[in-house]
Amino acid sequence: MPAETPPGRTPARTKRADAVRNQQALLAAAAEVFVTSGVDAPIRQIAARAGVGMGTIYRHFPTRADLITAVYRHQIEACAKAGPDLLASAGSPFEALRQWVDLFADFLVTKHGLADALQSDSSRFAALHTYFLERLEPVCGRLLDAAAEAGDIRPGIQPYELMRGIGNLCIGGDSEPRYNPRRLIGLLLQGLRQPPPA
Repeated sequence: MPAETPPGRTPARTKRADAVRNQQALLAAAAEVFVTSGVDAPIRQIAARAGVGMGTIYRHFPTRADLITAVYRHQIEACAKAGPDLLASAGSPFEALRQWVDLFADFLVTKHGLADALQSDSSRFAALHTYFLERLEPVCGRLLDAAAEAGDIRPGIQPYELMRGIGNLCIGGDSEPRYNPRRLIGLLLQGLRQPPPA
């Protein structure tokens, strides 16, 4: 028979769940701050956005590099999870692909500046880049396969090529006001469409 929790004490499982929720809130706040203020933004700005004290951030992420790495991984996981969810809920495989590409582009904007921030630890950045490809390439491939099988897009499009192309289109999107990468990404996706039968 399991021991009961003494009155006035919170079960360990609840504490762990709270810690996970706090960490997720911190990562989401940090990602938002990184988009608007860059990865060198003051930690107090992230703490204010998350509604926690700075000590809480340092308890979870002792160094800025730890926080940056965790944000990067958090964003990758959110993007990876979205693929199957969108395939299950979107109106068509192509619509799922379109929505996922939109999320992927958002991720690339958030990621802007991370590479520079992690240059002091190139092995860590190399590991993150490998993790990025290992997690997201199969998700993109599954979306492309589903859209091709439905006849929505041409078959044979490689996920790495599409991801690399989108990444290249996103370069400069946050610094050049006359350049809108999303418009070109939309045109790229339209170019994947299967031509109607003659």
